[in-house]
Amino acid sequence: MTNASYFKSHLDSAHRYWQDIVTFGDTVVDATCGNGHDTLMLCRLALKNDVGRVYTLDIQACALTKAKKLLSNTLSTELLQRVHLIEGSHETFPAHLQENSVKLIAYNLGYLPGGDKALTTRTDSTLKSLAAAQKLLIEEGFISLTCYPGHPEGLVEETALLEYTAQLPSHLWNCCHHRWLNRQQSPSLLIIQKRKKI
Repeated sequence: MTNASYFKSHLDSAHRYWQDIVTFGDTVVDATCGNGHDTLMLCRLALKNDVGRVYTLDIQACALTKAKKLLSNTLSTELLQRVHLIEGSHETFPAHLQENSVKLIAYNLGYLPGGDKALTTRTDSTLKSLAAAQKLLIEEGFISLTCYPGHPEGLVEETALLEYTAQLPSHLWNCCHHRWLNRQQSPSLLIIQKRKKI
């Protein structure tokens, strides 16, 4: 009998990776905050007492407002002090984030759920962000990107990301793409890991 739990959504699959990757005390980044649900999960994985840092970015102030409310209603005051909500594009990470310092950088691409669908992540800025994200990762750190090819810009974005990651040197990077083969233009998950130097 087939266990249906193996067939999770793209977000469930991403979260399962995060649970295996992130431990208390890590520095993690939610590059596309949205309504804050992914940020909250990263907080629960990385923050404990006085350890861990979570940075979350979004270009829309309304997204950060919703995220702040969600986090404030869920996390203790002590943990909230270790969460940094930043209004701005994922194209530019906070200047004080140093190279080789971040365990996981997560992207949930596309548009804000319940928001203006015309405001979506763009291929050029996402590629610039990915290049910057690679420099921030510690050895064996990860980048997680959920892609949405069901709308025109999302399809261009996913195609460009797959072309980009396919060219990354295999001795430096592990790259894996998860997608439904029998569901046209379904969301997909792209996982990139910085390999440990030998």
